Amino acid sequence: MKIVIDSAIPFVEGLFEPYATVLRRPGSQICRDDVRDADALIIRTRTRCDAALLEGSQVSIIATATIGFDHIDLDYCYDHGIEVATAAGCNARGVLQWVAATLALLARRDGFAPKERTLGIVGVGNVGRLVEQYGRAWGFRVICCDPPREERERLGFVELDELLQQADIVTFHVPLDATTHHLLNRQNIHLVRPGATIINASRGEVIDTETLLERDDLTCALDVWEHEPNIDTTLLQRAIVTTPHIAGYSRQGKANAAAMVVESVARRLDLPIEGWYPPTVERPTPRDISWSEMCESIAHYCDLPSESATLKGDASQFEALRNDYRLRDEYF
Repeated sequence: MKIVIDSAIPFVEGLFEPYATVLRRPGSQICRDDVRDADALIIRTRTRCDAALLEGSQVSIIATATIGFDHIDLDYCYDHGIEVATAAGCNARGVLQWVAATLALLARRDGFAPKERTLGIVGVGNVGRLVEQYGRAWGFRVICCDPPREERERLGFVELDELLQQADIVTFHVPLDATTHHLLNRQNIHLVRPGATIINASRGEVIDTETLLERDDLTCALDVWEHEPNIDTTLLQRAIVTTPHIAGYSRQGKANAAAMVVESVARRLDLPIEGWYPPTVERPTPRDISWSEMCESIAHYCDLPSESATLKGDASQFEALRNDYRLRDEYF
C-alpha cells in the first residue's frame, strides 16, 4: 500500500507509516510517476488531479486538505471510481478572523462604526454563515447573496446585482466553479458603489483582475489572486490587504483539515486510525466577542499590515510565504 502526501500538510508525519509506504513531496511537484502505484493521495490546491496525473494509476481516493476542489477533475474521478474527499468547513473560523482583521483595519482607516456600513456577503456557506453571524452581532447591516441556498431555503437573500449596488463592503466566500468564475466582471462591476471595499478570501478567479483594476476608486483586500503564485503586481501594490492565500491558516484549521483527510483515507483503505486529532493542538472554543474587544485584540493574532508589507516587498516569494506561514491561533 502506498500513500502520497503533500509535504506542506502538517501534523501527519509518521501517522500512516506503520501501514503503508508514504511518499511526501511538495504539492506542485507530485507527478505521474509518484502516483502510478499509489492507493491514496493527500493533497492541497497545488496538485492538479486530472487524467494527466492519474491515468493508469491505482489511486482509489484523493483527500484534499482544503475546502475547495477546483484543482480536481471530478468528472474524471467519478468515471474512474476515485473517491474525492474535501475538508469543507475546516478553516472557517480562521477565515472569519482574517475578515474580522480586515474590517477592523478598514474601520480604523475610515473612522466608521459598524452601524454606519452595509456588509454584503457573497456565498453563505461554512465561512459566509460565520461572517454573517458575527457581522450582525457587531452592528453591520448585513445583506447576503447565495442563489443555490436561496433556491433551496427561501431565506430572503438578494441577487448579486442588488448586493453590489447596496453594499459598502463586499466579501466573497464562494467555491470556484463554472458559475462563480469571474463572478465580479465587466458586466457588473459598474454596479459597485464608488469608494466601496472588495474583500476576497475565496478563490482568485472569482474576480476578473483586469476589470477590477479599471475601478481605481475601489478599495481591495485580497488573500487570493488569479494565476497564483504569479500574481498581478499592479493589483498587489494597490490593495490595502495583500496576503498569500493564508486567510484560513490557523493551527486549529490545519488540525481540522488533517483530521478530516486522515479519517477519509483511513476509512477508504480500512486502516485502524479512528477519531484521530493532532495531539499538539488544542481544539478551538468558539465564543462571542464584542466589536471593541475584537478591534483591540485582532492584530495580535492576525497582523495584516505587517503581512501585507512582506508580500508587497517581494511578490516572487508568494509560495514560500504561504508554505512557511506561522499558523495563527483561533481565539473566537
